[in-house]
Amino acid sequence: MTLPAPLLAELRGIVGADDVHDTTGDLVAYSRDATPLFSHAPDAVVFPADTAEVAAVLVWASRHGVPVVPRGGGSNLCAATVPLRGGIVLVLTRLDRILEVSADELLARVQPGVTSATLADAAAARSLLWAPDPGSRTVATVGGTIATCAGGLRGLKYGVTRNYVLGLEAVLATGEVIRTGGRLWKDVAGYDLTRLLTGSEGTLAVLTEATVALLPAPESSNTGVAYFRTLADAGAAVAEVIRAGVLPATLEFLDRACIDAVEDFAHLGLRADAGALLLFGDDGPPDMVARNLDRIGAACADAGAIEVTTAREVAQAEALLAARRCALPALSRRGGVTILEDATVPRPRIAEMVDRIDAVAARHDVRIATFGHAGDGNLHPTCVLGSADDTDAVRRAEAAFSDIFAAALELGGTITGEHGVGAAKLPFLADRLGGDQLALLRRIKAAFDPAGILNPGKLGS
Repeated sequence: MTLPAPLLAELRGIVGADDVHDTTGDLVAYSRDATPLFSHAPDAVVFPADTAEVAAVLVWASRHGVPVVPRGGGSNLCAATVPLRGGIVLVLTRLDRILEVSADELLARVQPGVTSATLADAAAARSLLWAPDPGSRTVATVGGTIATCAGGLRGLKYGVTRNYVLGLEAVLATGEVIRTGGRLWKDVAGYDLTRLLTGSEGTLAVLTEATVALLPAPESSNTGVAYFRTLADAGAAVAEVIRAGVLPATLEFLDRACIDAVEDFAHLGLRADAGALLLFGDDGPPDMVARNLDRIGAACADAGAIEVTTAREVAQAEALLAARRCALPALSRRGGVTILEDATVPRPRIAEMVDRIDAVAARHDVRIATFGHAGDGNLHPTCVLGSADDTDAVRRAEAAFSDIFAAALELGGTITGEHGVGAAKLPFLADRLGGDQLALLRRIKAAFDPAGILNPGKLGS
């Protein structure tokens, strides 16, 4: 749709003329997020300053039937913030204040535009920990992290974002402002709307404030790396680590292609002859960390590791973590288009899933590198293509990922562990949930958003 001049004038009257953008450059910039192959231009980009402006914009949109796609940093990898049906992209990055950090209550109140790294730094300054740790933490906003229920490198020990959301301020499509939950760890009054809105990807309401739980910061941390001949061997080692009675803070893996890409990109001295590596780490009292890393290393050795080392200093530990974080940008340098996906299987079936991914890649003649969160079974198969214009390569990659999602479901897993559904995973959602549950999602969507304006074409739409 194209917004008529009178409607644009009304919109500018709500948020101010400087905060409604509709030039071609602005529309192109907000036509996509970090997901390749998905793009659709909005009709306007709107930057509200506060909850009242968000509410007024949603009243306006409901009245005129204009789609609204809430957006933070746009770093999501499932096309959750691509405006498939035009309308307006509602960018919440101006709502970027940390309202409170309470060491006594172990919580913070933040606006949705605060980045995850900024919140983590503010918590650390008070000797506290913001546990969610998405790979794009420097640009990922807290609002977006909650909207997609993001995971990250600390998911095995600390869980994902939903474990830390105590309460939300949210604006419904009709303009009502609701507050769910609050400052309490224990509160079972009514339906758990906080948990429902977490992971709803902007389809039910627009989040304008969050109360999140913090933890005491661990006293120390350290990291190590174990090299293996194959990724399947590394996957088998994960089971040995868990059987050793250790729950690591970090347990990540890279396959051979990822190791090569990361080493070429960051020059960290990773072994070039290894087929895979496990990056492991823990945090807590120094003696416990040292003991746990020794136990993890021994478990990896028992599983056939060809080398196990532990970081000798903080800088080296941080460099190892940086190696894992830079896997995507390192792979992106290898081609014109990088399609990063996310599928999760039960932890004991990681090795089997790795074999299935390799077989799928060979069957469809595509290059797939795999890295991910070994501790919770979350794999990130990544396909590097020469160009998005190579329609045959794109078709083969899409067919490969379809087979990978089918394999994950067959092994008792899911189509997404942390990236979300968005537009990218929507074709596979019915396979994961079934028709009855999908119909229930649509009824819930209708109750929250009767006009169907919020992020249409996603989840229950």
